[in-house]
Amino acid sequence: MSTHIAAKAGEIAEAVLLPGDPMRAKWIAETFLEDTYCYNEVRGMLGFTGTYKGKRVSVQGTGMGIPSALIYCHELINDYGVKKLIRVGSAGSYQPDIKLYDIVIAMAASSTSGINNSRFINADYSPTADFELFYKAATYAKKANIPIKAGNVLSADEFYEDDPEAYKQWANFGVLCVEMEAAGLYTVAAKHQVQALAILTISDSLVTKAQTSAKQREQTFSTMIEIALNTL
Repeated sequence: MSTHIAAKAGEIAEAVLLPGDPMRAKWIAETFLEDTYCYNEVRGMLGFTGTYKGKRVSVQGTGMGIPSALIYCHELINDYGVKKLIRVGSAGSYQPDIKLYDIVIAMAASSTSGINNSRFINADYSPTADFELFYKAATYAKKANIPIKAGNVLSADEFYEDDPEAYKQWANFGVLCVEMEAAGLYTVAAKHQVQALAILTISDSLVTKAQTSAKQREQTFSTMIEIALNTL
């Protein structure tokens, strides 16, 4: 048992899906996994373990933002021996050709967070995906005829920015979309030498202003989950 996760030793699998929303964790467990049980309810951040095609998989909510996500990632890795972590989350499109429900796999994660400033003084650390997980995800998507986009994403500290046009600078440098956790996940995974990947579904567009509902974000992103589970 760790500070924020109440699981006993052996209750969490070595491979974990990480949705930000704990209710999405519940939906994933109930929809995709067999023989599931809930191992965590601390602070309402639900965690479940079950099996997918005979393989043990866990699903742990992380909350929103890098600080919250890092708490759970750190404890999963250091207290429970997790080796593979895949974030499955929503993102806002920065590009006109990336539409609602499109799948984006984060090869790298830029950030407005100061998470690495104290580690790398006067330098920029570039958190990247694990190549093996990235390759498996892209290969599965191709075989399953699932279109994906892959590239640099932005992990932002602020959901509501003062300047609604600020995204355009990132877009001009090829950043595909914005979310709030991938850079933290990739950094902590690199630090502890485990594997990490972020697979994202576009829930809204800063270009067209189109958006999905809260219920849709919770329960209709099944393609992303399919890719993630088959990657693991």
